[in-house]
Amino acid sequence: MRLSRTEREHVFAAVADERRSIAALIDSLNPDQLAAPSLCAGWDVKTVAAHLVSDFADGFWGFMVSAVRHASIDRGIDALARRRAQAPATEIAETLRRRADHRRSPPVTGPLSGLTDVFVHGADIRIPLGIPHHPNPAQVARVLDFLTSTTQLGFFPHKRVRGIALHDTDTGRSWGDGPAIHGPGAALMLAICGRVVAFDHLDGPGLTLLQSRLT
Repeated sequence: MRLSRTEREHVFAAVADERRSIAALIDSLNPDQLAAPSLCAGWDVKTVAAHLVSDFADGFWGFMVSAVRHASIDRGIDALARRRAQAPATEIAETLRRRADHRRSPPVTGPLSGLTDVFVHGADIRIPLGIPHHPNPAQVARVLDFLTSTTQLGFFPHKRVRGIALHDTDTGRSWGDGPAIHGPGAALMLAICGRVVAFDHLDGPGLTLLQSRLT
């Protein structure tokens, strides 16, 4: 989806802020916390942080090369994240901090894919550790614009949200038509990205339909 120059600047600034926040968090965690399972299936907290480094250190074309090598985009991304997770946590945090202003804007998906990545993976790290996750509601609404658009690729199949209406109680905005799901934007974002823990913060008849599509 197309953004104005000002909108792009706001998105890049939000991505940088979240990277710095995650870097500070990683620096504060002990080894048990770093090894704790995240909300991202198969990855511990440290590996999620390493994936966020991989986003800019390997980049779109690095992901594509790894996808060909491993015969799957998911396996390719997984391999890169696990390789980078072999670095010390302090190095991962420092790289996130030092390169926080890197402007990720892949072909087709653009800068909002980067914002989606840091917001969702920020929750993947914080929520299992009992740490509050409260991204800016206006920026979360931008993420929902992207996740419900035709330019969304790689986060989930488009059919997952087809025929479901999402109503964000933080901003009053809505997306889609059909059985409704109501709740905070961050919970909507996580739920449609497959994080069922967010269902506890949502209600409406569309929840049953969404859950059936996740299972």
